[in-house]
Amino acid sequence: MRPSRFTEGQIIEVLKEQEAGGATRRLHLRYYVDKSRHMESEQVILALAALAQNTRLDVFRLLVSAEPEGLPAGEVARRLDVPHNTMSSHLSILSRAGLVRSERISRSIVYRADLDALRSTIAFLLKDCCGGRAEICAPLLVELTPCCPTKVTTDA
Repeated sequence: MRPSRFTEGQIIEVLKEQEAGGATRRLHLRYYVDKSRHMESEQVILALAALAQNTRLDVFRLLVSAEPEGLPAGEVARRLDVPHNTMSSHLSILSRAGLVRSERISRSIVYRADLDALRSTIAFLLKDCCGGRAEICAPLLVELTPCCPTKVTTDA
């Protein structure tokens, strides 16, 4: 990806000038700011920051093990022996980081791990793993192999 000749601020100024009808420099499509990687890294930083605390890490691991049903917030607090108000705070942080989803069922709020967010976080960290040298990545990939084998169905 080719770096932009314009800073983000310059592009914003040009766009403002265009909206106001003033004299502008012509922007070419090849000069753009690619922020997709930045937003992806921001999300990963939020996820890792949320998991960088013992109780939240335990909560997330518990919710991953409870997939796909999830667990009510009170049950999570009971299993980890954490006061309900403290657990609520931890679940909020995990939720804001995009790692857990919640759903109200009757009077309970059931929390589930967002496995797609976990997958995206791991994929981001391993995207350029080992410079394409499979022999270096092989032990890591073995560790990431799911503990639950996928069911293979045969149509006969």
